[in-house]
Amino acid sequence: MVELTRRYFEELVADALDQIPPELAQLMDNVVITVEDESQEGLLGLYEGIPLTERGDSYFGVLPDQIFIYRRNICAICETPEQVVDEVLITVVHEIAHHFGIDDARLTELGWG
Repeated sequence: MVELTRRYFEELVADALDQIPPELAQLMDNVVITVEDESQEGLLGLYEGIPLTERGDSYFGVLPDQIFIYRRNICAICETPEQVVDEVLITVVHEIAHHFGIDDARLTELGWG
């Protein structure tokens, strides 16, 4: 397990977001990304919301989708800080993909499972 401060971990999440191609980042809509300490279910990340592919003409006035990145859960599966950096990127990309309507099976096919 790797111990990282919340502040440093949040910087890693911000760095991962900076790696999202600008043309994709611009398409993200009504979504908030939050670092939480842990998920009781052992999740590394979680997307809650209505994917872009399921939003219709009646989509308006709703609360933002949420992406949670779980600091302690990610740190618990890593042995080095470098592994944390890699896992944060994988988790951020994975959850953003759900925002775009990509399911777990397709993410696994693409190597982001």
